[in-house]
Amino acid sequence: MSIFRAYDVRGVYPEEINENLAKKIARTYAQIRQKELGRQELTLVVAHDMRLSSPSLYEAVKHGLLAEGVTVVEIGLTATPVFYFTVAKYGYDGGLMISASHNPPQYNGIKIVRDKALPFGEGSGMEELAELVAQENFEIGTKEGKIIKKSDIMKEYLAQELLDIKINHGRSKKIKIVADAANGMGSVYLRTMFDSMSNTELVEMNFVLDGSFPAHEADPSKDENIKDLQKKVVDEKADVGIATDGDGDRVFFVDEIGERIGMSVVLAILSKLFLQDFPGAKICYDIRPGKITPETIVANGGEAILSKSGNSFIKRKMIEDDASFGGELSGHIFLKFPYGIYEAPVWAIAKFIIALQESGQTLSEFTKPFRKYIHSGEINFPVSNKEAVWQKLKIKYADAELNELDGLSFSYPEVWFNIRGSNTEPLIRLNVEGLTKYNVQKIVEEVREMVG
Repeated sequence: MSIFRAYDVRGVYPEEINENLAKKIARTYAQIRQKELGRQELTLVVAHDMRLSSPSLYEAVKHGLLAEGVTVVEIGLTATPVFYFTVAKYGYDGGLMISASHNPPQYNGIKIVRDKALPFGEGSGMEELAELVAQENFEIGTKEGKIIKKSDIMKEYLAQELLDIKINHGRSKKIKIVADAANGMGSVYLRTMFDSMSNTELVEMNFVLDGSFPAHEADPSKDENIKDLQKKVVDEKADVGIATDGDGDRVFFVDEIGERIGMSVVLAILSKLFLQDFPGAKICYDIRPGKITPETIVANGGEAILSKSGNSFIKRKMIEDDASFGGELSGHIFLKFPYGIYEAPVWAIAKFIIALQESGQTLSEFTKPFRKYIHSGEINFPVSNKEAVWQKLKIKYADAELNELDGLSFSYPEVWFNIRGSNTEPLIRLNVEGLTKYNVQKIVEEVREMVG
């Protein structure tokens, strides 16, 4: 599989991605932006996460940009949403973030954006980047950029995400939160944001930055990676559990009895809250099953807009359809800020927690009206021939309503499911939802048999 993927550059370090290649990618990206903007002078942001190989890749990217005469804005070690904020808020020409998000420790990569944190991915530049990197059309020693160091932007970042949210509300009930940052970048904003919120007590789990991920893999979408959080919530008699991923741009929730809150439910609740503030807003959601999300959007006067799965695809769809809010089942939650569209985990967490506090309910009670459907969770299958599986599925479920926007989506009155290829790993991903547990399990087993 190519390291030039749908959303970013990503591969195993150092076999697939290394300092030499990172420098070439940086130089090539600078050349692309110079051509797009019709000028040589660029100002680009560079940041990195806590992975063990990130500091050296970060240096390589900086040197690549400097060789193309770029002014490099260094913000160093930070979370991906803070990187997006910096690019967008200050009007820079784009940026590169060294991170492999939730992947295991042997991976690393580069997230790339244009000005306003606009996506740079499949269909929006990634193919050209891959082609030009291979050509290695670089001049030697003709240009020299400069470095600007920018630090301590967390306060401004938090102020933007918490704008218009009443975080000091003395009459609300005190709430105890357990947060598991998975030794990743979520810890850089979680502690600070809860310090600013009244009537909250934070219990920290795995807040020490460590790119070897000693506690567990930094992917909270997998059930095995939130088991410790679920147990801690119950043991601490906490009201809610929060899990963030490796680069801090995704968020998941656990209720007071240790049960995962499905992302379709989280997105439905956040959509309802958003529509209370912005009546009639357009809201994007991804194609994977989660019927409660579009139902809630429509029931609360919003316009529900279907998108392909993936952060760059949803961002582009939000721009095309002038949507103000969006989310997907992988845990990404997006807002249209004054400066651009990007992930907003701080806003999502604060909005969710404050609504729970003001309800006076437990989290399981608070979410019960939204838990109308049974969901399988995302199930991954390694496959050698995706197209052969696609044909089997089309034959097996020929009597279903079929949608091919993103992979294959099959719909029956009592059960509906989507199966699609991963854009970051050699897998296909299955999500099933239905009215009963029996219907859901039946589809899961049928697909498992066909894939196997």
